[in-house]
Amino acid sequence: MGWLKRLFGLEKPQNAQVNPAPQAVQQQQAAAPAATQQISPERMGLNGEYDQSGLAKRVALAFDQDNQLDDIDSLWVAQTGSTVVLKGKVPSQDILNKMVSVARNVNGATAVDTNQVTIG
Repeated sequence: MGWLKRLFGLEKPQNAQVNPAPQAVQQQQAAAPAATQQISPERMGLNGEYDQSGLAKRVALAFDQDNQLDDIDSLWVAQTGSTVVLKGKVPSQDILNKMVSVARNVNGATAVDTNQVTIG
């Protein structure tokens, strides 16, 4: 099924990227001209748009793109700010180590929390 589909109900968008270029966000201010603000890396979606769960979705996409990480249906990906949170069960420590490595390489991830993961 794939990580994105199982976790977020999404088919992979056509131009989805693990580390997309951010899109500018227009801010309307009462007496000032429109100002441009950058999207924080952990809130960047699959195509560079603002997405509250952007980091988790991009980590799921990175897992989908790595042929060593088949969709493990007993593991979930979430985020708390810029921390990627993995929850559930994985078959081996090697798989978990690979997942942590992949997640750390996603722009905006400052840490990977595996306290809620069991092995076996």
